[in-house]
Amino acid sequence: METFTNAERYDRHAGRLGRKLYDRVVADAHEAGLPAGTRVLDVGTGPGRVPRALALAEPSWIVEGVDLSPQMIAYARQRSSAVSYAVGDVAALPYPDASFDLIVSSLSQHHWSDVHGGLRDLRRVLRPGGRLWIYDFRWALARASRAAKELFTEIQREPVRLTRWLFPLIARLSARG
Repeated sequence: METFTNAERYDRHAGRLGRKLYDRVVADAHEAGLPAGTRVLDVGTGPGRVPRALALAEPSWIVEGVDLSPQMIAYARQRSSAVSYAVGDVAALPYPDASFDLIVSSLSQHHWSDVHGGLRDLRRVLRPGGRLWIYDFRWALARASRAAKELFTEIQREPVRLTRWLFPLIARLSARG
């Protein structure tokens, strides 16, 4: 279990095991063609790999990361000054209403203790017309999909193919604010 509490060790494992997914999240964000000044939030950021990569790929964006673990946030802050990080729970985010144009989360949702509360608060901080993308294991997105149907007018769930396996393990839940 030390891997999940030791930020440096977690970052090494995440780099090896999650690289293809993180690259996909960044590529999807880049391909969305969002303008300069776009505000992006990575929820469940852990050691901050995704926001660091987003800030490198799109230097004109304002990128932030939030995680429940103070240790992960302290580590993430040491790794990049181009990204702002905050300690916070997805169900009680430390941001004002309508703050973000794009919110992403990768392999975090299955850890949320209050999925409906998390989706409700993500909806609150998402700007009108903004995009929410939750990447997680296909089977783990059922609770988030049900909650999203109550909170968003437009949702979609699609497989994310990262390998040549016949059945993709990861899916993306997309919603519009």
